Amino acid sequence: MGQVVTSVQNVSNNSHSADEFDFVGLVASLVQQKKTIGVSFVFFGLLGVLYACFSPKEYQVGSVLRPVAINQLDALNRSEIYRLKPEDALLKLGAGLDSYSNRRAYFEGNQDLFNGLVESSRTVGQNFDEVNKSFVSVIVPDQKMVGQLSPYIAVEMKYPAGIEGAKILNGFVRFVMDQQRKQITADLNVILENRLAELKAKVDAARSNYDADKASQIAALEESDRLRRARLEDELAALRLQLKTKRKDRITELGEAISIARTLGIKRPSTPSALADDGRGATAGMVRTEVNNQNVPLYFLGTDALEAERSTLQQRHTDDFTDPRVAEIAKELKMLEVNRQVQQLQQRQNEDDFLTGLEPLRAEIVRLRNLNVDLENLQIASIDREAMEPSSPIKPKKAFVISLALLLGLIVGVIIALVRAGLSPRPLLLASTPIVLAPAEGDVDHLQGSNRKLK
Repeated sequence: MGQVVTSVQNVSNNSHSADEFDFVGLVASLVQQKKTIGVSFVFFGLLGVLYACFSPKEYQVGSVLRPVAINQLDALNRSEIYRLKPEDALLKLGAGLDSYSNRRAYFEGNQDLFNGLVESSRTVGQNFDEVNKSFVSVIVPDQKMVGQLSPYIAVEMKYPAGIEGAKILNGFVRFVMDQQRKQITADLNVILENRLAELKAKVDAARSNYDADKASQIAALEESDRLRRARLEDELAALRLQLKTKRKDRITELGEAISIARTLGIKRPSTPSALADDGRGATAGMVRTEVNNQNVPLYFLGTDALEAERSTLQQRHTDDFTDPRVAEIAKELKMLEVNRQVQQLQQRQNEDDFLTGLEPLRAEIVRLRNLNVDLENLQIASIDREAMEPSSPIKPKKAFVISLALLLGLIVGVIIALVRAGLSPRPLLLASTPIVLAPAEGDVDHLQGSNRKLK
């Protein structure tokens, strides 16, 4: 009987060794299944090659637009009725590129360029909705970068093979430029017409004010003449009444004087001293000189003179000639028959010459009517880079697809190899050191006794 040698170790000191992978065995198992991994690697690689070669190709073209130089918009801005900065013009163009109506108008006018994307079974609107999903993308730079870089707008288009993408994109950009140019032209014409209408309204208002002022001036002059005429006529009537009254009073006064003269027997003009001498018997050839400061009564004129004057006064038809004021009033009334100032106001031929404050308005009207802005050649934006046909598609990326397929094939092959190794009878978890169970003290004695018996 040979000696039985047992190695007893503590289980707690070797428990972690029992849980470790046998990496050497695992690698050996993978090496044994290298054909499986290789087949998966090659299979997925072929799939990647087939996908990269035969999948639909997608291309991309782009164009960059920048603001035009200031001198391109100088003529438009100098019109002083429409101002447009280069940056604002670029933003208007960007809005036009992103406009649904512009895109549809370009699509409907150039359907022959989209033959590979449209289907006859669908309507024009349905075809455009499909095309518009990936038609044109407008890229605007970050506003934070505008202060550091020159502003720009990038336009990109993705399209499948068989479509002239560069031609479509360049044509669309020029189409939108033409549309924006037409819109600016229409806006300028509308603003110009509105401005001319506003100036015409101001001129008409000035003419209306002038007509109103002239009518008011004529009315004031005519009213002043009527008032002056009425006053003169009233004065003339009062003056004539006064002269008539004076004539009647004179006739009455003459009648009294004639009665006194007859009583005194005065037939011819006399004086009080002469009358006194006649009573005393005056000496012939005597010459008298009488000086006094008293008015001689009227009856001393004698009945002959007084009756002659009364008769004349009674036969008088008008007393106008007796007062010079009557002639003056007649003169003034004659002059009031025609107001020369009113006559000149009414006979004005070109009344616009008398309008004040219209010179700036007329000059502005002439300037606007002679305004000549060449909008046909107006540049809204500068095409910094036109779209060009790409040399290679952006999808699929052959190198990336093949590399991804090979990596996927390698991963799938390794997974298959691990699964097969796990299902095989050989365990993947092996003890790195033998596990020896340490018997109890009673068992050790029993074993030693058994050994002695065998001896």
